[in-house]
Amino acid sequence: MARTPKNQPDEDETADTPARVSRHIQPLGPRVLVRVVKSPDRSEAGLYLPQGLKDGNAMALLGEVVEVARTMPKADPLVESEDEADEEDEPVVDLGKNVSGVPLGANVLFEKDRGVVVPWDDTLRLLEVRHVLAIVDIISEDEIQ
Repeated sequence: MARTPKNQPDEDETADTPARVSRHIQPLGPRVLVRVVKSPDRSEAGLYLPQGLKDGNAMALLGEVVEVARTMPKADPLVESEDEADEEDEPVVDLGKNVSGVPLGANVLFEKDRGVVVPWDDTLRLLEVRHVLAIVDIISEDEIQ
């Protein structure tokens, strides 16, 4: 009986190990997919804030919109716009029109008990647009002055 070297798995072992899976969530209806932004561990005065204290006092969470509800894309998702016809760039991929009303990549404020937590990633929430309280613009002190 031939033995497999230690650094190479047996044929039976490779068949049993699951392949790495990538998931894409496409919100339907008036919903957005939000990644919760972690709050800082220190206060503005420099004091360390325990996780329980931060989460217990927070009434709302800040999140970044990572996916939005869209219309169905066209049959041919590769679309060349008139402006890009002269350029040698690759064609733009048409994923459908944003119908959620919330811009992709926006920072939003929502109540901490709203939304459905995605089972395989605790930082993702599927949130109805009506539960978005505000769109937040993050401006540094340098930009204010």
